[in-house]
Amino acid sequence: MNGDENTVFIGSKETMNYVMAVVTQFNNGSDEVVIKARGRAISKAVDVAEITRNRFVPDAEITDIVTDTEEIPIEEEDRTTNVSSMEITLKL
Repeated sequence: MNGDENTVFIGSKETMNYVMAVVTQFNNGSDEVVIKARGRAISKAVDVAEITRNRFVPDAEITDIVTDTEEIPIEEEDRTTNVSSMEITLKL
């Protein structure tokens, strides 16, 4: 994997915005796209991967799924909290 240029970070936008970002990466010549999400966005990341595979890029396969827990600092309270994260790798 080469850095963040083939990575789509999932946030609060509509699901189809992220699907189009993944499809665009494939159309621009990437043979691998990584979908990353944290917390509540994880379910949207799964939706993005499945919609991409089922409707737009049927040749794409999920080659890797990595789950993790990240410590996020809460500055106001001078402590940290744990947030789940997920990376889904799609490859042509």
